[in-house]
Amino acid sequence: MNNSAAADPHGHGAASSGHSSEHHQSFWLWVLCLTGVDYFSTLAYQPSIAITNAGRLAPLATILLVLVTLFGAVPIYCRVAKSSPHGQGSISMLQRLMRGWSGKFLVLTLLGFAATDFVITITLSAADAAKHLIENPLFKHVPHWLHSQMGITLFMIMLLGAMFMKGFREVLGVAVAIVVVYLALNLVVISGGLVTMAREPAIVSDWWQKLKEGDIGVQPHHSEAVDENEDEAGASDAPSATATAGVASTTEASSETTKKEPQPEPAKVPLTFWAALMMSILLFPKLALGLSGFETGVAVMPQIIGDPTDTEQNPAGRIKRTQWLLITSALIMSVMLIGSSLVVTTLIAPEAAAPGGPAFERSLAYLAHAEGGRKLWPFFGDVFGTIYDMSTISILCFAGASAMSGLLNLVPRYLPRFGMAPDWVAATRPLVGVIIFVCLIVTLIFRASVEAQSAAYATGVMVLILSACVAVSIERYGERVGSWAKRMPWATLFITFVFTYTALDIMIAKSEGLIISLAFIFAIMLVSLISRIVRSDELRTVRFQFENADSKFRWNTLQHVEIPVLAPHRPGGRTLDEKEQELRAWHHLTDDIPVVFVEVKLGDTSEFLQEPMLDIAHEGGRYIIRVSHCTSIAPTIAALAIALNGATRPIELHFGWSDESPLKTNLGFVLFGEGNVPFLVRELVRDAIPDEAMRPRVIIG
Repeated sequence: MNNSAAADPHGHGAASSGHSSEHHQSFWLWVLCLTGVDYFSTLAYQPSIAITNAGRLAPLATILLVLVTLFGAVPIYCRVAKSSPHGQGSISMLQRLMRGWSGKFLVLTLLGFAATDFVITITLSAADAAKHLIENPLFKHVPHWLHSQMGITLFMIMLLGAMFMKGFREVLGVAVAIVVVYLALNLVVISGGLVTMAREPAIVSDWWQKLKEGDIGVQPHHSEAVDENEDEAGASDAPSATATAGVASTTEASSETTKKEPQPEPAKVPLTFWAALMMSILLFPKLALGLSGFETGVAVMPQIIGDPTDTEQNPAGRIKRTQWLLITSALIMSVMLIGSSLVVTTLIAPEAAAPGGPAFERSLAYLAHAEGGRKLWPFFGDVFGTIYDMSTISILCFAGASAMSGLLNLVPRYLPRFGMAPDWVAATRPLVGVIIFVCLIVTLIFRASVEAQSAAYATGVMVLILSACVAVSIERYGERVGSWAKRMPWATLFITFVFTYTALDIMIAKSEGLIISLAFIFAIMLVSLISRIVRSDELRTVRFQFENADSKFRWNTLQHVEIPVLAPHRPGGRTLDEKEQELRAWHHLTDDIPVVFVEVKLGDTSEFLQEPMLDIAHEGGRYIIRVSHCTSIAPTIAALAIALNGATRPIELHFGWSDESPLKTNLGFVLFGEGNVPFLVRELVRDAIPDEAMRPRVIIG
């Protein structure tokens, strides 16, 4: 295309339904902190998850998690950053592979999982922060009526929304301060644990010896324990759940005629390297939440300052700095995860970290408070522990900041452009209000429960990471040449397999997470369909493009001669000579009245906004405007009529009758860009030009 022109009545302005949001940009290290409030906040619960599910095997299982992060997630997302430099992530990569309505439904499905991930990140983190605040010893002195998990969670969500309403610069400044303080405090706790381990090597040797003997030390969940008073008849007690991998447990059976006899302790099986590796692989899905937040690194790309030479099509500097962000955040988190898992595994008794224990879901805070009777540093205790708690509460409260940034980047780039959301959604403040409202509703539905939302959170995270793996695999396969075996990106496929296994395991183990994600997808599709129907009567033509310079010249000529008649023509039926003869006979047009014919060829009708391509020819003494790349016929013809409308008298559009049913034509207009074209053109030009005297006239004969 050589030239373009917009589609207003004078040929210079467009009826556009969408616009991109402006983003405040900052140094990539500061934006890393925006991702970090989500990614690094997992330290508040990840060590506890590791020791609860893997016991003394937690450090080895965490090392596997780190290896998957560094050699799996990091390369995948570095490629995603290169392929979608405006922060759309794998959604835009997969959209390029599928066109039409199937591509739109794929985008909406992935947006549903993204919304699940980002919204639940906001609500779950706020609920977890509220839980930490209520359990803090100093908070017990606050009036009891303030001890409301629901009330505190709702307040924290609204506080996050108020920060974004104020401005992104303020949010980023708070995120930097919170992350720096939080990482520093965690470094103090973890280093204290490592120093203690170095001073007391017996701690490490005891842990290693028990691990080699097969004594993993996984404690049974309280839900697995049996209440001895559960049997109302008192005839017999059900056997208790056997502890996993060598934890001593005794089962008791009693009846009125037999005496209780203790069962023998299960024999301990030595743990080999390969057995430990296999167990770590099986445990990986339970520890995979240690990756949560990493996927938002690409979503915040628009906030990163690139090089002065960056262009919209090739922001190489922004891509490079985003890749630095991904690598740096992964390295920081890897060190923290391995260090924390070593410390909590060796210094906290398994029974203390088990569900219901004092260290459950707060293992690092447990060490910071010196609750186990061991001070890792002399200043550890209630004062330092409270400072650590306040830092944890702060980062959890603002963990939704990166999720909010991701939604503010994704939603305006897709839904308004597809006609599946109002145009005002592209503005930041109204969209923030909508997101916060949804978060408040979700919090009320789940009663601000961390446990109730965890399954949906894990599902959303894993599906987004898996979609990135699939997109990169397909893209790399398409770039290579040769046989299918040479083209196949085997390393990427292996990473994809790992995350496929992880996602399926999470969905099977916690199916409610998939159900919640499907509910988000259904809600997005329903709202999108309603919005598409409501917005279907918009002109939605952004501008006209031209095939060549001759078409541009002829377009300018037509705009200045005030052509009286514009006649749509469907190619493939009658010839233009036959069409013109019938038109003049039906509409009583004399031979001295020139007629300009319009032939419209539809493109991707699932798109909403359009930039029609005009090829204007002068054949047989008449002008013919051939239009392609259209999403809908009626808005295209209406935009042409408005642009060619005379300054002294209105242009006339001459149509023939249609015998199709109204229901079929209306459905065809919404979905396939066709429909009752004359009626729709009349409605569009009536809305665009209020002055009836100068409005293009639609004539049907």
